[in-house]
Amino acid sequence: MHSAPHPLGLPRVNFWDTHLQLIIGYAAIAVTVLVWAGFALSTRAAAASQLTIGDVAIIRSGIPALVFLPFLPKRIGMLRRLPLRNWAMIGIGAGAPFFWLAASGGVQTSATHVSALIAGTVPVSVAVLSWLMYRERPKPSVVVALALILLGVAALIAASGSLAAGSVAGMAMLLGASLFWATYTLGVRGSGLDPVGCALVLALPSALVLPPLLAIGVLPSNLAHVSLHDALPFILAQGVGAGLVATLTYAIAIARLGAAKAATIGSLAPALAAVMAVPLLGEALSIGTALAVMLICAGVMLANRTRAVRAPAP
Repeated sequence: MHSAPHPLGLPRVNFWDTHLQLIIGYAAIAVTVLVWAGFALSTRAAAASQLTIGDVAIIRSGIPALVFLPFLPKRIGMLRRLPLRNWAMIGIGAGAPFFWLAASGGVQTSATHVSALIAGTVPVSVAVLSWLMYRERPKPSVVVALALILLGVAALIAASGSLAAGSVAGMAMLLGASLFWATYTLGVRGSGLDPVGCALVLALPSALVLPPLLAIGVLPSNLAHVSLHDALPFILAQGVGAGLVATLTYAIAIARLGAAKAATIGSLAPALAAVMAVPLLGEALSIGTALAVMLICAGVMLANRTRAVRAPAP
């Protein structure tokens, strides 16, 4: 049944179709935020698991590589045209090296730190690298947002109290992971890759390099001695969630809601991870830590509203 024509001759917008698109968009970004929070929780939980960092890394890259491999033939031309610099920025910036830093830092800190110091500081890292690599100076409104993020980071460190040497090293690793993810962000920008092509560049190098390193013992592995039941949370959170689902749901959210709104809502992931870590991992959430995470989230939301950053979070 066709809708009646507009009395002024303009195309009539279907009310239900419009609202359905919005519902799909909000559902997609809600799933994305849950996946990003799950990334932080599972990265921290790896410390208490029998799985090694190398094991979780191969799960994170291997599952997307297998799923997206059938799409490779149609994208061979696209991947061949991709400059080597972009291959390195994407494959290293969001691949196994990034995950090693994130997981190593998470072992020595908390899920709250993982999410806040990686996803929360990506706008700052992107701004710094953009200035160093391309001489792009942020606008004054963006500088305010970045300053708010840095204030939140300082508050988060202060809220940690008397820090052990390992905690300081862990936070440094997480901030390093943020720089890696910013490198990935800049590598994707202007690359001409679609989401599937980007996922292939991200997953394939790690999926090819990690198995030999695990097999010959360069990287320790307990994967052969861990049951499917013990590995399942990491398969779901890292391989399926971060590797597959978030890639698709974030793209859907951007298409339905717009990049600015999707990124703004996505910036709530650190706060959600901090709250979920209390019942799931038994982590304490002090008032100081909560306020610090809120500052970081506010800074990221402000940065996204000014369209300073249009990049996905890890």
